[in-house]
Amino acid sequence: MSQNPWNTPDPDDGLDPIEAILSDWSDPETEEEDFRSDFFQGTGGRRTKAAFALMMVWGIVLALHLVSWGIWLVVALTGMIGVNILRLVVARPNPVPDSLRDQDLATAPTVALLVAAKNEEAVIERLVRQLCALDYERDRYEVWVIDDYSTDRTPEIIDRLALECPQLQIIHRPANAGGGKSGALNQAVAQIDRDIIAVFDADAIVAPDLLRRVIPLFADEQMGAVQVRKAISNPEENFWAKGQAVEMYLDSYYQQQRIAIGGIGELRGNGQFVRRTALARCGGWNEETITDDLDLTIRLHLDRWQIGFCLDPAIGEEGVTRAQALWHQRSRWAEGGYQRYLDYWRLIIRNRMGVLKTWDLICFFVLQYLLPTAAIPDFLMVLLRHHLPVMMPLSALVVSFASLGIVVGSLRVKPVTSLKEAIAFLVSFGQGFTYLFHWFIVMPATTARMAIRPKRLKWVKTVHGSTNISVLP
Repeated sequence: MSQNPWNTPDPDDGLDPIEAILSDWSDPETEEEDFRSDFFQGTGGRRTKAAFALMMVWGIVLALHLVSWGIWLVVALTGMIGVNILRLVVARPNPVPDSLRDQDLATAPTVALLVAAKNEEAVIERLVRQLCALDYERDRYEVWVIDDYSTDRTPEIIDRLALECPQLQIIHRPANAGGGKSGALNQAVAQIDRDIIAVFDADAIVAPDLLRRVIPLFADEQMGAVQVRKAISNPEENFWAKGQAVEMYLDSYYQQQRIAIGGIGELRGNGQFVRRTALARCGGWNEETITDDLDLTIRLHLDRWQIGFCLDPAIGEEGVTRAQALWHQRSRWAEGGYQRYLDYWRLIIRNRMGVLKTWDLICFFVLQYLLPTAAIPDFLMVLLRHHLPVMMPLSALVVSFASLGIVVGSLRVKPVTSLKEAIAFLVSFGQGFTYLFHWFIVMPATTARMAIRPKRLKWVKTVHGSTNISVLP
């Protein structure tokens, strides 16, 4: 996922929690006008909303422990969500269109490939050379690198590359440009007239046939964006990198299955392709969120666009290799994911996206965000009252579904054909399964912090330049 900074702290308007939420409500007759006139009108009062949500989760879990029939409410919720999960399990992924043929290239859509870079001297040259050498008509795509006031050798490197690569365009932003990564991308898009806009992180590893494989997905006029599968390029470095590699297999499984049942496809920052007209209709990239990709995901679906998924070839990116760096990265992802629900809840519950997408979004919100947070008061009541965990049915469901997703997602990318590979697969599964439990710590911690002290956001980047880069799976 991309990491989008901004420099202004989230405002706390001091409203009563219920008043803060009700203040977002608008007359249904003006909903479309509101959506078009101010895409980001719900960004105020995030702290108040987060505090209200946290109190609601704790209050409900405590109440479920205090009534004899509380467990049956959880069983009923588990059954409802279980129906959606069953649909996900039995669904067949959407068919993959054929890649562009040589005779199709002359009339293929035009593409702009964007890289927002800040202090990326270790990796920027590798990516730029790969992007400038893609198997696509040279006059039908261009590469834009937006240097956001780097203080290392990044400006020098890209200026030199611009002399060698005719399709490379450079933007140098001053120190006070503002808007962080989203601001950098918006500045570039304002100068671009290409059909498709693609975004890459500076550490990306790109296959030569990427455009030939992705562009056919845009043949559907309702396809507003496509996310390419992400793969960790240094999985053998340590436990954390290996866990992230397995996590990407699970994510690709979720993406394919959710799209197959008419649910939500999501953008992941690195390797996202967006139709320029869809991006313009949705107001560009949000400069007041820390995860521009997840925010844009919701706005595209609210505007009734589809988001597709490309399994192969993958986009490589370096996994973080230190626990502290992983914690900070995942905390940003968790907060950015939560922000989109706080910002757009009034439009989500009005079913602008349609029944299938709305229900899919609600199910994953419960499983990914509410359940880990609910685990804390649930555990405390287990200790105090010596009860079984009231959330146990729902927890068992999500753990089982994640386990299946790891297996199927991994085998879709790397089929097992020998005993040695089977053993390696089991070891990888065990590592990845253990690693994923960090979300049960990250989510409640981030939720609590959002309710107390919103993060002061800035351009936060992962240090790139690992020497242990392997061939992408």
